[in-house]
Order: sequence, then structure tokens, then C-alpha cells
Amino acid sequence: MQVILLEKIDNVGALGDLVDVKSGFARNFLLPQGKAEMATKTNIEAFQARRAELEKIQAETLAAAQTRAEKLEGLVVSITSRSGTEGKLFGSVGTEEIRAAIAESGTEVEKKEIRMPDGPLRNVGEHPISLHLHADVDAQITVNVIGEEAE
Repeated sequence: MQVILLEKIDNVGALGDLVDVKSGFARNFLLPQGKAEMATKTNIEAFQARRAELEKIQAETLAAAQTRAEKLEGLVVSITSRSGTEGKLFGSVGTEEIRAAIAESGTEVEKKEIRMPDGPLRNVGEHPISLHLHADVDAQITVNVIGEEAE
């Protein structure tokens, strides 16, 4: 299925690209979220008329993401969780706990922006976490998990 991208999408293409994607990806993700339009002749002409406006919006979004990344880069947040004597947590620390800890430091992030390729944190210690704020902007923070021994 051919679509016109209305913003940059990782591993798919940039603003204005005419790309072939699987129909399920287009129907279930790109089209409902307004990230793409069907590649009909009418839509292509309408896109060309709106291209400057869309590029301006994309530039503003990128600038906002870069500003947020500057605030977040190198941030260290601490999360206290119950743990055993060997440093293993009872349970785990996931994206929601990390999002709340970052929010306490004064900057809002969404759960979907937090990248945890190894899954939830299950051990005490410092863990590097990547934040994917925009298709071109990533920030690195450190999450310090402090163990609180159970009695």
C-alpha cells in the first residue's frame, strides 16, 4: 500500500516520502494517527500545497524535542524499591515508575518515549536508560535503583 508520510517515521521515511508499507501498518498505525495519507492523486496534490506548513510544524517539533533533550541529558533519578539481601528487587522498576521519577525532576516524558531494551529493571544499582523524544532526538539518563531491604 502506498502512502505519503506527513512526518518522519523511524525506519520508514521522511516527511513527504511516497513509501510502500504493509496495509495493516498503514490502516492500524499511520492513517489513524495522522502520520500518513493514502497516495491518491488528489492527496498528493493537496500534500504539495501543504508541504511548507508541514515542514514548519516538523521543525518546531524537532526544536521542542531538542530543548527537552538538553534538559534531560545526563539526568540522574533515584527510585527506591524493596529488595532482598543480594540486591534483587521484589518486583521490578518499569517505565511508569521512571516516568514519575523524571516528572518529579521537573520535565514531563511519556511512557512510550522511555526505551528499555532489556526489559524492566530487576536489580539494585545504576542503569542507563535511553529516551526517544523524536525521530532524530535521543537523550540518555541514569536511573539509580536503591534497595530497601525487607524485614
